[in-house]
Amino acid sequence: MTATITSRDRSVAWIDGVNPVTRILIALALSVPLFVTLDAVSAATAVVLELLCVPLTGLTYATVLRRMIPVAVFAPVAALSMLLYAQPGGTVYGTFLFATVSDDSIALSGAVLVRVPALGLPTILLFGRADPTELADALAQVAKLPARFVLGVLAGARTVGLFVDDWRTMTLARRARGLGDRGALRRFLSMAFVLLVFAVRRGTTLATAMEARGFGAPAERTWARPSRLHPRDGAALFGAVALMAAALTAAVTTGAFRFVGG
Repeated sequence: MTATITSRDRSVAWIDGVNPVTRILIALALSVPLFVTLDAVSAATAVVLELLCVPLTGLTYATVLRRMIPVAVFAPVAALSMLLYAQPGGTVYGTFLFATVSDDSIALSGAVLVRVPALGLPTILLFGRADPTELADALAQVAKLPARFVLGVLAGARTVGLFVDDWRTMTLARRARGLGDRGALRRFLSMAFVLLVFAVRRGTTLATAMEARGFGAPAERTWARPSRLHPRDGAALFGAVALMAAALTAAVTTGAFRFVGG
């Protein structure tokens, strides 16, 4: 019953018909141009237009916002560093040791605060529902990457969920023994080390098992599920280019466009 519901839910998302390799190209098209300019207008325009595309991804706005929490935490940190240590320009409002707050640093700080979400949002929207097996099929058949590399990536992606389960199990076990209520930093470091040991052991076992099953053989490999490009891939890529062109045009029109390093 669960599998039927999952399949039905996946079929209603427009992005599911886009090849994973095309999604990678779309992510690059939505991210790389933002490295050319450092202004808040282009980044904010890109974020707004990308949020309008959320219904095409099959994700809810609540899910997107929840997955953006790490980005939202990192963005103010990056903005603060730019505010204090960017090259000063215009009116200087204060200095302390190596830190200087000026008109230019304030403008750059605001731009970075918006640009970080603009860089993280495309990945969440494009790969929030991606199937690792479909991605591996596309990398091997469309991108023509080596089968051994693709299978290694697929195996690694499949084990990510196991690490999450291991972390949750260790947390519950420590709480049951009365060790999970104090020393948050020390607890995190010790659990991270244990998880690293688990990862090395699991990786070694998985590599040996895959080698024993012939995954490392030099013979040409066949794939059970074909992966091809369709007209929808071209439409999605064109839409991404148009979206980013609109964002850059808005920055140029308002006079906010600013080359990085300029």
